[in-house]
Amino acid sequence: MIESAIFKALADPTRCAIFEKLAAGGMNASALRQGMAISQPAMSQHLSVLRQAKLVREERQGRFVHYEVDPEGLALIGAWLARYRAYWPARIDDLKALLREMDP
Repeated sequence: MIESAIFKALADPTRCAIFEKLAAGGMNASALRQGMAISQPAMSQHLSVLRQAKLVREERQGRFVHYEVDPEGLALIGAWLARYRAYWPARIDDLKALLREMDP
């Protein structure tokens, strides 16, 4: 299931930080590495995991590769969350009813 790959990819603090940087705007790997104590090979591996999870996409611009957040991955996260949105209002209503019953 792709959602598990998404959450597994974001569970790593370095990949989560990379994703958050890209959420602010696309950039190349060198720009992504700024402010991070990470080697170029490690950055490439993290970006590969994020691409496989459909969270990041790449675009070649000359000899550079530009990375940005992939809307497809965000749509998958949104769809996953939507399945649970219907669950919570009913549970909250049940909790409110229970609290009213407990109130003397």
